[in-house]
Amino acid sequence: MKRNVILLLVGACILTLITGCSLNAKAGDQVVLRFAYASNAPPVKEAMAEFGRLLEEKTDGEVTVKYYPDSQLGGERELIELTQTGAVDITKVSGSALESFSDRYSIFSIPYLFDGEEHFYNVMENEEIMEPIYQSTSDLGFVGLTYYDSGQRSFYMKDGPLESPEDIKGKKIRVMQSETAIEMIELLGGSPTPMGSGEVYTSLQQGIIDGAENNEFVLVTAGHGEVAKYYSYDQHTRVPDIVVMNEATLNKLTPEQREAVHEAAEESTEYEKKVWKAAVEKEKQLAIEEHGVEFNEVDNTPFKEAVQPLHDEFKNNEEFKDLYEAIQEMSGQ
Repeated sequence: MKRNVILLLVGACILTLITGCSLNAKAGDQVVLRFAYASNAPPVKEAMAEFGRLLEEKTDGEVTVKYYPDSQLGGERELIELTQTGAVDITKVSGSALESFSDRYSIFSIPYLFDGEEHFYNVMENEEIMEPIYQSTSDLGFVGLTYYDSGQRSFYMKDGPLESPEDIKGKKIRVMQSETAIEMIELLGGSPTPMGSGEVYTSLQQGIIDGAENNEFVLVTAGHGEVAKYYSYDQHTRVPDIVVMNEATLNKLTPEQREAVHEAAEESTEYEKKVWKAAVEKEKQLAIEEHGVEFNEVDNTPFKEAVQPLHDEFKNNEEFKDLYEAIQEMSGQ
């Protein structure tokens, strides 16, 4: 009850303080779209800014974007809920954060779902696979527009590198608030600890958790390399970031403006793919130089074997087996 009251108050404040977005846009109207997001890696922030630049260019200035960055309006779940109600128009969140709104997104949290980067790109850019997923939250008031690469996720620890699942047994590992991620840690013998990203640094520092899993940008950008200096490349998941938009806002744009929104979203994805790799390498080097982080490669075969029950669970599930098989069939294409 308290949470709902807070969300309503935040939404009311936003709607009161932020003006300029026409509810029924006509050609020539000035439309301001409100784009809120939580903390993010630099290339993702650059991609979101590129989306706004492209949209303004494609609409000759009729549609612009106003940003509310770095969790000003809440964490990812709160931002999804604010987008759902229309208090903000667009947000960008992890695919895992969307699991509790549509179980279709849980597919991306399956460890070792993709056999590499190209497999991931092929799936994410396949309209037959992705459009039903993007539309699966339509009845909740928002839809997906595009994805951003969030890299591979691996484990990073306080007390030493991981070499095998044995090194996870009994350890408290932070995971996103995802049922699939929780089950993955349990299968590996660890103790999953779901929490928001803003709590991870302090939890590592105080020993509440022994490690976490994420891409390399948490080491310097989020400062986690100060307290967890062992990053082990088991590369268990590639969970995409997803840009979602309030469906009513999208539908109230003119057809030309809607087309511009979709074009700008897709082009911002291509931009982000180009800047992501160089940014990762820079982050790794900074993590070594500034925090003394040690990186090690891992034979992930025993990790894959340990989490095989998750694959069996999805491929034998009537609801998910077609989606799971479609993704697997794209491996190596």
